[in-house]
Amino acid sequence: MAEQVPQVFETEAATTLVAEGHGAEIHHAEPTLLGFQPFQWVALAMLVLILIAIFGAKVHKTIAGGLDSKIAAIREQLEEAKKLRAEAEALRGEYAAKIAGAEQDAEAMLDNARHEAAAIVGKAESDTAALIARRERMAQDKISAAERAAIAELRARAAEASTSAAAGLIRERHDAVADRRFADAMIAEL
Repeated sequence: MAEQVPQVFETEAATTLVAEGHGAEIHHAEPTLLGFQPFQWVALAMLVLILIAIFGAKVHKTIAGGLDSKIAAIREQLEEAKKLRAEAEALRGEYAAKIAGAEQDAEAMLDNARHEAAAIVGKAESDTAALIARRERMAQDKISAAERAAIAELRARAAEASTSAAAGLIRERHDAVADRRFADAMIAEL
C-alpha cells in the first residue's frame, strides 16, 4: 500500500490552516462508498424509490384515480352551476315579466282611476246642475207662494177695508128706518 490513505478522523493542525490561508493547496478527503459520492447515492435512492412507487405500489393508478375523482367532482359542480345559472336566468325572466305586468297593471289602474275620476266629476257636475235647478224651482215656488200669499193678504185687507168702508158708509147713510125698509123689501122679494 503505497498510497497514502487519508485520515478522516484526524483534526487539522494549525499549520495546515496557516498554509491554507497563505494559498497553499491542501487536499481534503471526500467520503465515498463503492466508488459513488454522496450526491450519487441520493440520486440512486430517489430513482429506486420512484421505480418502486410506479411499478410496485401502482401509485400512478392511485394518483390518476384521485385526479379522476377530482375531475368528476369538478364536472358535477360545473353541471350544478349550469343548472343554478339556468334557474337564476329563468327566475330573472319571470320577475322581469312580473315587473312588466305590474307596470302594465299600474298603467291600467291609473287609466281606470282617471276614467272614474272623470265620471265622478261629470256626475258631480250634472248633480250640481240638477240641484241648482231644483233649488231654483223651489225658490221660484216659494216666491210664487209668497206672491200668492201677499196677493191673498192684500185682497183680504182690501176686502176688509172695503167692508169696513161700506159698513161705515152704510152706517152713515142708513139709519134704522132705512134698514127696516130695506129688510122689508128683501123679505118681500123672497
